[in-house]
Amino acid sequence: MKARIKFEKIGPVKFIGHLDTMRYFQKAIRRAKIDVEYSKGYSPHMIMSFAIPLGVGMESRGDYFDIEIKDGEDLSTVISRLNDVMVEGFKVLTINEIGDTKASKCMAQVKAATYTVSFREEFPFTSEDIEKFMAQDEILIIKESKKSQKEVNLRENIYEMKKLDDEIYVYVTASSANYTRVETLIME
Repeated sequence: MKARIKFEKIGPVKFIGHLDTMRYFQKAIRRAKIDVEYSKGYSPHMIMSFAIPLGVGMESRGDYFDIEIKDGEDLSTVISRLNDVMVEGFKVLTINEIGDTKASKCMAQVKAATYTVSFREEFPFTSEDIEKFMAQDEILIIKESKKSQKEVNLRENIYEMKKLDDEIYVYVTASSANYTRVETLIME
């Protein structure tokens, strides 16, 4: 059966990169003795896929990954078994059984993401700054890939940006075809 796990990554573990987070969950799953499916072939690995790779230094209160669990495994105990073997900062919040179609893949499901950005006191960011930023018709950047460079209008990817207390709330596109890195936005 295919399951989607929602977890949080807060505190010092925010400095662990995406690949190390994947390896960490593989080890936690083994320590929790959860019976999962492995790929076939010479070098089998757990069948799992993460949604959006989270940048180093960013905390998450709702990150997702899919994993294939062997039938007969009790999903109601998986959360507590995983949380019992994990370090402070990682916590599994929910687990749900999902269908097994290409459209149900974790990354394909993600359409948008919400970020909360905090600035140091020496870099004040006012509501007026946000209004001026959002009033622009175009926010052009050069997006580089391994093979090419292309100009992208970031403004089309920002659904909402507003100041809440001392933080900035940013709601942006996050699909695999049109991913907006919040770090890029903040630097503009």
